[in-house]
Amino acid sequence: MPTLFATHPFFGGSWLGESPQQFEQQCRYLVSRGMVAITADYRVRSRQHVEVVECVRDAESAIRWVRAHAQTLGVDPDRIVASGGSAGGHLAAAAGVIEGLDEVDEDLKVSSKPNALILFNPVLVRKELSPYDELRSAAPPAIILHGKADTAVPFATVEMFAAKMRELGSRCDVAGFDGQEHGFFNYGRGENEMYRETLRRADEFLTSLEYLKGRPTP
Repeated sequence: MPTLFATHPFFGGSWLGESPQQFEQQCRYLVSRGMVAITADYRVRSRQHVEVVECVRDAESAIRWVRAHAQTLGVDPDRIVASGGSAGGHLAAAAGVIEGLDEVDEDLKVSSKPNALILFNPVLVRKELSPYDELRSAAPPAIILHGKADTAVPFATVEMFAAKMRELGSRCDVAGFDGQEHGFFNYGRGENEMYRETLRRADEFLTSLEYLKGRPTP
């Protein structure tokens, strides 16, 4: 059965705005590799006047919806990957580690936790709903692709999160890119060298989990 590259990726934009189209090209690539790829929308402050907690709830609802409809969608409910960049990376990580934010009208017998995480410059340490602070037990295997020159989300916070993941017995790979700033992974930046390189690393991670087979072709 094909696997899902999440009702994610979740787009970034500081939980304020932006568009699900941010990761459209990454999704097209993963479809070419035999995956089912879905970009997710969620409520944001500029359009729906919500707080971050509602954004996280929407992310968890998206994962639960896909898992509940796995047969119709043609996906493996046990191989759902959550991804995202910046604030979207926060949502994917939060879905993987934070409990108890489910919407009241949903079927809680269906898990909202992804089976793996691909995080691009994710916000992992913050004052509220911090994946780092909420990480208390084993979490889904993850890869973090991060620009070491990112001033919006310091690379040190990624290293802290990865270290804590490993202490709890979870896999957390970190790919740090020298001289790269926030959003370096986006399609259309420069000559797309970093877009292709981060996509290759994500592909290799999925292959190591046996979600994909063969060599990356970004």
